[in-house]
Amino acid sequence: MVNSSNRKPLQENPKFQWRFISPKYWITWSGIGFLYLLSWLPFRVQLVLGKWLGNLLHVLLKRRRYIADKNLQLCFPNMDEKERSQLVKVNFQNTGIAMFESGIAWWWPSWRFKSKFKLIGQEHIEQPRKSGKGALVLFSHILPLEIMGRVMSEYKPYVGFYRPHNNPVIEWVQYCGRCRNQNLMISKRDVKSLLKALSDGEACVYLPDHDYGKKRSVFVPFFAVNDASTTTGTEIFASHKNAVTVPTYMQRLPGTQGYELEFLPQLSNYPDSNSRANAVIVNNWVEQSVLKNKEQYMWVHRRFKTRPDDNAKPLY
Repeated sequence: MVNSSNRKPLQENPKFQWRFISPKYWITWSGIGFLYLLSWLPFRVQLVLGKWLGNLLHVLLKRRRYIADKNLQLCFPNMDEKERSQLVKVNFQNTGIAMFESGIAWWWPSWRFKSKFKLIGQEHIEQPRKSGKGALVLFSHILPLEIMGRVMSEYKPYVGFYRPHNNPVIEWVQYCGRCRNQNLMISKRDVKSLLKALSDGEACVYLPDHDYGKKRSVFVPFFAVNDASTTTGTEIFASHKNAVTVPTYMQRLPGTQGYELEFLPQLSNYPDSNSRANAVIVNNWVEQSVLKNKEQYMWVHRRFKTRPDDNAKPLY
């Protein structure tokens, strides 16, 4: 297991640049500064403001509202229109709250943050670490995702596999926020570094439930969609001889209780030599997680944008 006090970056970290203070980025800095100030409000107030923001986004973001509704139609064809419409609205409220949660995750001190979460099933991630193995920790794209990473880091430092933000100022700020507690981040294109981290016995966070295109993907069922593009990247990392695969479940608890992160038992018989079967196992875990709390899943993503037939009519 890696000594967390001696962790070295696996890639070149984003650095502050003087061009970041040019007028081009003043609006960006204003937004970041406003979010920082809001992050110090009482937790209850942030939840209320986030819900209001979500209601506003529900009205303004018609395209995203359509995508969320379409995803629910595809995944749950027996859900009636009224229930689906209400679920989309609540989902947007949770999306608004998630924007405030970024500030909480990046800037709250540990003493304040620790009062708002609890961990379950730590033995499932401690077991591989005690034997010197790396853990491929599977997260799903839930809306409190930034909080999920922070909860993980308050327990043990981790290595995150992520897509850098296009805006260099936001990228620098979010990178610094995510690297609290000695976390390390790796660009999603740097496969070799993630494999090295597993070799070194790190806990590596990976999110396998978005549509990443046809490359390194197979088409398998996801809810009622029989041909959802599903990455095979999960099995590539899970096949590492020094890695075990640990799925998780995370939720924002009712009211002001905070958050709960559960480490689940390691995936059994995973991976094997059948890429389609491996992808089905991962999608089944995602489905089980989503069904526990559909309101907090990231439905605004075009989960089914990639089709097996390039000439097929787009679903969105």
